[in-house]
Amino acid sequence: MPLPTTGPLSYGMQLPIQSQSALYAEGWEAAATPADLAEIARTADRAGFAYLATCDHVAIPRRLAGAMGTTWYDPVATLSFLAGITERVLLMSHVAVVGLRHPLATAKQYATLDHLCGGRLILGVGAGHVPEEFQVLGADFEGRGDVLDETIDALKAALGPEEYPEFEGKRFSFSGLGQLPRPAQERVPVWVGGSSPAAVRRAALRGDGWLPQGDPRDKLPGQIARLRELRAAAGVEAPVVIGAITEPLYVGEPTWSVGRRTLTGRPQALAESLRAYAAMGVHQIQVRFRSRSRSELTDQMAAFAAEVAPHLDR
Repeated sequence: MPLPTTGPLSYGMQLPIQSQSALYAEGWEAAATPADLAEIARTADRAGFAYLATCDHVAIPRRLAGAMGTTWYDPVATLSFLAGITERVLLMSHVAVVGLRHPLATAKQYATLDHLCGGRLILGVGAGHVPEEFQVLGADFEGRGDVLDETIDALKAALGPEEYPEFEGKRFSFSGLGQLPRPAQERVPVWVGGSSPAAVRRAALRGDGWLPQGDPRDKLPGQIARLRELRAAAGVEAPVVIGAITEPLYVGEPTWSVGRRTLTGRPQALAESLRAYAAMGVHQIQVRFRSRSRSELTDQMAAFAAEVAPHLDR
């Protein structure tokens, strides 16, 4: 179920609560419950958000726990839970560290998820960055870039329409092994996360979409141009969905300190600022709202959808 590459900017969000890094988690999330997560997902579904996204870490070492926290919900379990309580919003892994697992195991999980949710999956993938996770699972950290490239190719085969998918690579090979159910989509979109030169190349050559990781606005046009050059040079003609993670947002004038990087103000002014992403060639923006409670977050989401989104025409 691909997102459009024409028309107004699409907007989605990475869910709070399911990952609680000190870099972005709000204070109220630590005591939040599955009911809070469910209400946020339902709000996004009602308000026209294009997708909801979840992260992927298996275990965080003590040396990183201060910055990253250890709260990281499993993406397949979380997205499956959300699939049962939503109707139209797309469900995305942002990003699945697929090099930690054999591609057939990954394909079994995500094919089942896509089958159950009626074809609403976007499989976002990335290389990962925590050596201890790879080591404890017996995965190759030093070679994770090459592993990810081959895993993407293997997943495209394993998530296709064939009951008995076939793939032969340097690390992974399979044939004669049936997997049902198949995904509801004929072809599950694979979006590549990351902003390093290797990640941009991977997105250009293998991705149906690109998920940059925190590129500032002034760097994005050059990155997008490079991705398009690589894609053209390789003869890849299919459209690619280009994304961006926006600055934190607050619709209206906050009465509390939301941080100097946060975009605030009238809906029309916020929309004008966000339309600059479209001018760069971005198709979808991932938004995040400052909030002090679940209710403030869902109010912000509803206000954005009702008051800002109508002005996001390119």
